[in-house]
Order: sequence, then structure tokens, then C-alpha cells
Amino acid sequence: MSQPPSITLHVLEGTESDGQEPSPDNERALHTSFHQLILEQSSLIEAGLELELQERDRESLACLATPDACAGAWPEPGQGEKHPSYSSASLQILASMPSRTIGRNLGAIISQYCNRTARLRRQSSRPPLQQLCRAARPSLRQYDLETDPTRATLEDKRRLLVKELLSVSPSQCSHMLLTMPLSLAEKRILRRQLSGQRDPLRQRTHHRAPFSPCGWSKVYVILGCRGLWYRLLSLLRTAQPWHYALKQIGGRFGSSVLSYFLFLKMLLMFNFFSFLILLAFVVVLQAVYPPASVSPQPFTGLELLTGAGYFTHSLLYYGYYRNVTLNDPCTSSPKGSVCPLAAPLLPYNLPLAYLFSIGVSFLVTCILLVYSVSRSFRESVGSSTGDLAIKVFCTWDFKVIQRHSVKLQCENICTQLKIWQLCHCSLQELLVEHRSRSRSRSRCQCLGHCIVMLLAWVLALGSVSGCVLAVHYFSEHMHMVQQEQQAQGSGRWQQEAILLVLPLVVSLLNALMPRLFNLLAMWEKQDSPVTQVYVAIIRNLILKTMVLILLCSQWLRRSVICSTEECWETCVGQDLYRFMVMDFIFTLLDMLFGELIWRLILEKKLKTKQRPEFDIARNVLELIYGQTLTWLGILFAPLLPAVQMLKLLLLFYIKKTSLMWNCQSPSKPWQASRMSTMFITLLCFPSFLGAAAFLSYTIWSVQPSETCGPFRGLETIYKSGKRWVLVLEKSNPNITWFAWVYQHLLENTWLMFFISVALIAVIYFNIQVVRGRQRIICLLQEQIANEGEDKVFLIEKLHCVYKQRQMLLSPSVKPHRKEWDGMDSACSWD
Repeated sequence: MSQPPSITLHVLEGTESDGQEPSPDNERALHTSFHQLILEQSSLIEAGLELELQERDRESLACLATPDACAGAWPEPGQGEKHPSYSSASLQILASMPSRTIGRNLGAIISQYCNRTARLRRQSSRPPLQQLCRAARPSLRQYDLETDPTRATLEDKRRLLVKELLSVSPSQCSHMLLTMPLSLAEKRILRRQLSGQRDPLRQRTHHRAPFSPCGWSKVYVILGCRGLWYRLLSLLRTAQPWHYALKQIGGRFGSSVLSYFLFLKMLLMFNFFSFLILLAFVVVLQAVYPPASVSPQPFTGLELLTGAGYFTHSLLYYGYYRNVTLNDPCTSSPKGSVCPLAAPLLPYNLPLAYLFSIGVSFLVTCILLVYSVSRSFRESVGSSTGDLAIKVFCTWDFKVIQRHSVKLQCENICTQLKIWQLCHCSLQELLVEHRSRSRSRSRCQCLGHCIVMLLAWVLALGSVSGCVLAVHYFSEHMHMVQQEQQAQGSGRWQQEAILLVLPLVVSLLNALMPRLFNLLAMWEKQDSPVTQVYVAIIRNLILKTMVLILLCSQWLRRSVICSTEECWETCVGQDLYRFMVMDFIFTLLDMLFGELIWRLILEKKLKTKQRPEFDIARNVLELIYGQTLTWLGILFAPLLPAVQMLKLLLLFYIKKTSLMWNCQSPSKPWQASRMSTMFITLLCFPSFLGAAAFLSYTIWSVQPSETCGPFRGLETIYKSGKRWVLVLEKSNPNITWFAWVYQHLLENTWLMFFISVALIAVIYFNIQVVRGRQRIICLLQEQIANEGEDKVFLIEKLHCVYKQRQMLLSPSVKPHRKEWDGMDSACSWD
């Protein structure tokens, strides 16, 4: 039997002027190259067929002489093999495909990079190597294949590659070695040969021009600075807050639980910026220039819960701050106010600093929120739970060398694989359940399911309405009780203890109502667990939002919360402080009873290894509720962000300890990127915008107290800015442009409207871009799958054409008519 013809594919190199290399990523180039490959092989196939036919004729003559020996040489029709047996020409075409050459033809890869290095050295006008468009896989179609025995051996090509690598710069040489699709052993051989040929060159250069002491000192200084810079970078990374703790949580419980702690860290950053602005421009200056001393009440410890008593006349609340101008040149005297001739242009106005500091803190928070929402939407594009190959082969970080870091990374990879398996199993169960429901459900059952969902929503909204009404009537009743006790002259402890009753009731409702919503969700039996989570979040959000709207309306009605002699802004700040403290106490009680005691019951009494699950949605909603209270109270208590920071710090360590000892990962599959996007969106729109609307209404429309605070004696807080602009314009006529900017831009409501529309448009465009990218990713994945199917289809058609020609040219092979018709239908291009 003759050997199949050797196949050598000659493809001309592209011109140097194009500046780019052909890549398999180009769809048109890939199809064209594959078509050319088939056309070039067709002539060789016909030559091979003629040789095979001549050989078969000789064998047929031998079989005529000895028919018994050749009885089993030709199989009967229908005795085909189980697996398709391609011809030698088809197998050579398969071997010549770009996808089959990777990892097999080492000499061709080395030849490719040798030619690439030579072109890089010749083309001085080309851009640097880092700016070139590098192919996803090395294309061997532009070089001669290794099937030609006249080509150079592997050692010659390796030697030529080393020679060419020596002619380029060291940075380009190292980059070329990194991008080569070779094994580590082959790269070590190349590096060893490079270093072996570079050492004599270095010795010659040192012998010809030895370094001076200044040159060696310069080298040592550069190396020392580089090492110091790398150490500083590593220290900055490890100096991030909770760096190791977050890695430990992510490695043990996955990215879904980690998203809660990252969200807590983000809230801590928001409060830090707000606290820093208020501390620098308002609190420190008021502490340096305190008001007239008021006899403080003795500290008893109950103030930590109520916020009243000793804290009433302190930097914590609005009523302590004065409406003075620091460094005011016009000092008052018995003869009248005396102003020097050389008066400073811009004295420090404390009420204006108070107002603008709150405005700047909200502006910075708004910018950070919009940036976080946009980044979260971008990150949610590439998130996928089904890409197992990336998790298995591309997750390990080879720069990790410390033992505890290696252990954490191992736990993280194991957790990711478990989550992938959980998502895969849950998806299969969900599909099976959905199919069974869609098949077995009748119209009556669908109608009954809709009625159940409608009743569940009616019960949920009815319970929310009942809670709001209960809070309304209970707050009015407690205000009457408080006035009666003040009239009777009750003790201080009793009066302050009554202040905690309303926050206690509201926190109790916020803790119990989510359990009722979970029971309603079990009764509803939603089709998807994601839908069940969204429904629970919406119901909890409606409850908290309605209660806060009721409380805000009561805080703006000053007669409900405090007497007319008191500073109503301080009363509002004390109420918000008590709500924050009570929310933190109920969070601790929930961890105690819902996690620790329940784990002990499961382990000691029920003898099971199962632990309570960490409810991510409920815990994140509690963080959003606490942050909303902080934003609502920043005008009435400037140090409330500091209280929130302390609360978040304690909450992080307590939650982490409880999570490690008492909880397990949630059984429901969570996609951390999408849930993080939803949580940040909830923080932005209902929480931040609601608090901004409440404070804007307070500043523009509500009259401040007349006896306390920095805005006493004004109709509204907003009037302080207007008064300051008029004073500024009178004191210095050269800055009248600032007054014009204030009157036509800051006072113009249309400007605020356009800014709000612009922010909403930015977020909307980011959402549309994310959706478009998701659609493009789906189309590209489908295109990749179709490319593989196209290759299989073309190879099958080529094999059919080859088999037809073989049967036509071979007179000894006579197929049956059915087999011929089947072959015609298989080889048709329709």
C-alpha cells in the first residue's frame, strides 16, 4: 500500500506595511484560510487517489489468484464501524487546522516566534511590542508546516530563536518569552541558552568599559529604590482595613456572604468622608470657640441609650452650635460696634459653614454612590456561574507563597466549586420543577395560584398598614404620657426610660415582620428562588419606608415630639440617636437568639450538624435602614456619622465572629455581583434620595428654632446663605460676580432639576450599556459554538466528497443504491 502524499501548505507572509498579524479571532480571515486549505489539498487528494487506485488494482489481481486469502478484505455494506474512519487526506487536513497544531508542533511555534522577533528587529518604525494586537492563539498558517522533512530541525530553530531574541531589548525579550505558548521546561531551556550567550557578551563589555564607582553606586541605588517600592506596594495592600479578614470570609463562605461585609465596608467609607468634612469645618471650630457655659447635667450612663441628659448640651446635637461669625472685625463695646479700617474680606461664618458642610458631604456621598452603582453594573456583565473551566484552570494565583495565604486560596477555590455545583443542581431542579408544573397545571390551578399570590400581597400590605397605624397612635399616646410625667415632676430615670419605648416598638416590628413575610413566601411557593428573594426584599423595604415616612412627618410637626420651650432640632436628633442604638441592640439580640442559641439547640438537642444560614438580604436591609437614619439625622446631629462608624466597626467584628462560629453558607445560590448591584441601587434610590428630599424640605421650607442653633431668628435655614451673599456683596463690590452666580445658578431650581436628570441619565445609560454587553457576550458565545459546528460540518462534507470520488474512480468498489443515495443526501450542500 502506498503512503499518503506529504502535505505542505505554502502561504505567503503578509506585507510589513499592514502592521498586524493574521489572527484566528478574525472570522473572515479564518473562513478564507480554511477554504484555501481545502482547495490546496484537493489537487493532492486526487494524486493520492490515483496512487491508491493503482495499488488496489495490483492487490485485486493478487486476490483473483488467491480468492480465499482476500475473502475478508472488503467489508460488506452495512458493516460499518461504530466510530467514523476518516481517510488519510482528511486526517492530514484535520491535522493542518490551526486548532490542532497548538501543543503538537513545537518547531512550528519556535519558527513563528523566531520570524516574529526578526520582523520586530527589522521594523524600526513599528510601535512597541506592548501595543501590538497579539493573537489569541499562534497562527501557523503563515509559516511552512513541519510535514516537510527538508525544513530545519528543532535545535536549529531554537538556536535561531535565541539568536534573534538576543538582538532585541531585554524587556521585549522577556515579554516574548512570557507570551510564547510553550511549556515551562521549554522556556527554561530558552532562558538558559539566552543567559549562556549573554554572559560572554557582558564579560566583554565589562572588560572593554568597566563601571566606575559612581556607576555601581547608581545601580545599587536604583535596585534599592525598586525593592523599597515593591515593599511599599505590598504594605499598602496589607494595610487595607480588614484585608485578611475579608479573604478569610470569602474563602470559607464564598462571595455571596462576602458581599455583605464589603457593603458594610463601603458604608463605613461614606460615613468617614461625611464625618471628616463636618469635623474639619464645623465641629472643631465650635469646640475651640464654645458658647456660654450651661450647667451640664451629671452623667449617669443612661445617656448612652437615650442620647439625652448629659449629651443634650454637647457637640452631638444641633442646639449647641451658635450663629456667630468667627474672626469678626466688628467687635461690640458699650459705645457700640467698632470696625477697623482694614477689615478682612471673608470672615468665617459658622452657620454658613454648617449648611455648606452638610451640602458638600451629601454631594460627595452622591458622587461615590453613582460611581459605585456604575462600577457594580459593569462588574455584573462578566459574572457567570457556569464557567467551570475558568474556575478549575485559571483561578490559582501563583504569586501566593505564604502558608496561610495558600490555605485561604485553597478554601476559596473549593467554596467556588461547591457554589458552582449548588447552582448547577438548583438550576436543574428548578427546570425539572418548572416543566412538571407547566405540564400538569390546568387553568383552575393557575387561577388558584394567582389568587394565593394576591391574598399574600393583600396580607403583606395590610400588615404594613396596620404597623404604620400602630406606630402613629402609639407615638401620640407616648407623647401625652411624657407630658403628664413632666407636669407631675417624675424622676429623671423614669422620664428618660419612656423615651426608649417608641424606638423599642419600631425595632420590634422591624424584627418580627420579616418572619411573617417568610411564612407568606412559603405559602406562595414562587417559581424561582430569585423571585422569592426579590419579593421578600420589596416587602421589607415597603415596611421600613412607610414607618420612616410616618416618623419624618411627625418630626416636622414640632408639637408632637417636644414642648415649645425646647429646641425641636435637638429633639429630632435625640430620636434618631435612640432609633440607631435600638436597631443595634436588636441586631445583637438577633445574633444571640437566631444564631448562637439556635446552633446550640441543633447540635445538643437535635443532634444535627446543620447550622443556621446567614440571611444576606435581611442583614443588608438592616444596614440600609441604619444608614438611612444617619443621613436623616446629619442636620440635627452633626456627630451622628461618628456614631454610625462606631456601630459599623462593632458590627463587623461581632458579625464575623458569629458567622465563623454559628452560621453556614446560604443554601440558595446567590450571584454576588447582581445582588451587590441591587443592594447599592436600593441604598441610592429609596434611602439616599429619600433622606436628601427630607433634608431639602427642612432647609427650604421649615422654620428653625428661635432660641437655639446656628439658624435662630431666620425664617428658613436657606435664608442664611442669602443673607451672607448680601453682606459679602456690600463688603466688597469686586466680587459681585459671586452674588450673580449664587442668585442665578444656586437659587435656580431648574439647575438642580437638570443635574438630577443628568445623574439619572448617566445611571440609565450605564444600565443600557451593561445590557448591551450582556447581549453581545451571549452572541459571541453562540458564535464560538457555531464556529466549532461549522468546522465539523466542513470536514464531514469534505470526507463525503472524497469518498464519492474514491468510489467513482475505483471500479472494484460497487456500493448499493441505498448507500449511494444516502451518500448523495449527506454530501449535498443544501
